[in-house]
Amino acid sequence: MGTDNIVFLEMIEWLDDSGRELVHRIPEKGSGEIKFGAQLVVRESQAAVLFYNGRAYDAFGPGRHTLKTMNLPLLTKVLSLPWRFTSPLRAEIYMVSLKHFVDLKWGTRDPVAFKDQDLGLIRLRAFGVFNLQVVQPVLFLNSLVGTQGIYTTAEIEEYLGRVIVSRLNDHLGQHLDTLRNLPSRYEELSQGLQKRLAEDFSRFGLALTRLYIVSITPPEEVQRAIDDQSRLAVLKDLNGLIKMKAAMAMEKAAGTPGEAGAGLGLGLGFLMPALFADQLRKTEPDGPSFVCPDCHHPIRKETRFCPSCGHQIVIFDQCPDCGKNLPPRARFCPNCGRPVAEKRAAPRCSYCGTENLPHSVFCNQCGEKLIQET
Repeated sequence: MGTDNIVFLEMIEWLDDSGRELVHRIPEKGSGEIKFGAQLVVRESQAAVLFYNGRAYDAFGPGRHTLKTMNLPLLTKVLSLPWRFTSPLRAEIYMVSLKHFVDLKWGTRDPVAFKDQDLGLIRLRAFGVFNLQVVQPVLFLNSLVGTQGIYTTAEIEEYLGRVIVSRLNDHLGQHLDTLRNLPSRYEELSQGLQKRLAEDFSRFGLALTRLYIVSITPPEEVQRAIDDQSRLAVLKDLNGLIKMKAAMAMEKAAGTPGEAGAGLGLGLGFLMPALFADQLRKTEPDGPSFVCPDCHHPIRKETRFCPSCGHQIVIFDQCPDCGKNLPPRARFCPNCGRPVAEKRAAPRCSYCGTENLPHSVFCNQCGEKLIQET
């Protein structure tokens, strides 16, 4: 490019063969002595920024431009004798690519913390891609290139990836309640995160044209817990599923000839009582389905006397005093000893004279407490 000669003017241009370079500095080793009248050629999808004496002097769009510096051929070299023939009027050109850079990667180097409303505090890993474009070349050079020394997409991927992960942590905490809702919300989260990052990227003179969240991955133990809960949600009747599988296995064993089928059938025969115990208990006609009204122990349907306390289950008559079930032809109550033929008199209220039901404590007419007769 002729930037190191003494006599001739420079012809400055840049062609990126790799397609991955964001910025290229001319001269590459640092500032140079770009002369007055040097020609600068800027192609489409490029922008050039002239830095003169340490400051951004001008920005150039596509076309051919004549640069105007104070460096004159030969004369400047002679005048720079006190500086060992090095001109103090330093200049450099930064060529910036304005094309869309796509498929740049971002991801978490270390897991980020996320508080799930169902699973508690867990740590997530996230990965994705993004597209960007330089829209403000001078701001981009002053804010990112000049301070960070970033020139290639590989270097900017690492830096901007940390910015994305930082915003992702905040975005998930505000817009995601549980990981169970994550599969259906990737697009929504990607768009929301892109809008959230637009301001951050604009501070560097960049436009985030698209951002994709490819995956958000919890630890393996959390994935297993989510998978187990999903299976239980699908298989609502796990007991019924096991019985269905056992029935299918028995049907298959019945159609398998030879010793293998016999062995399989024998094994399933041992398992059948345990698998169908609940059903057998429900349909068993002789199973206990009643309790003794006196001691509340389980008894069989046809039982006439409780085997635990001897209480008579079949009711023939009851004692009018204590309500104990009486055996046939009983003359006295086995519980309180009152004669069966003697009927208990209905209590009569001493205030209003109303006759009340046996065992009444308060009068049904006036509400006064009844005097109990012994």
